[in-house]
Amino acid sequence: MAKVETMSVSEKLDILHRSFALEDAGNIEGAKRLVRSVPMPPYLAKVMKEKMGVDYLINGGWNLSEAEAEFGSDWLSR
Repeated sequence: MAKVETMSVSEKLDILHRSFALEDAGNIEGAKRLVRSVPMPPYLAKVMKEKMGVDYLINGGWNLSEAEAEFGSDWLSR
């Protein structure tokens, strides 16, 4: 399995703060895109797959790199 570059907590928080600024400026779509660029924690991705479905994760533009690293690249199709 390929090594995944992880994002530090500081980097994640910086992105979230920038998304808040975009939202405050009225750019809701930009804020959503920015938040979705932060890798979703594997435990949350697993719950979202079970509760919301695979299509929600695939079509939502979520960064699933950490879930793929933990569960394997085919985890969504299993």
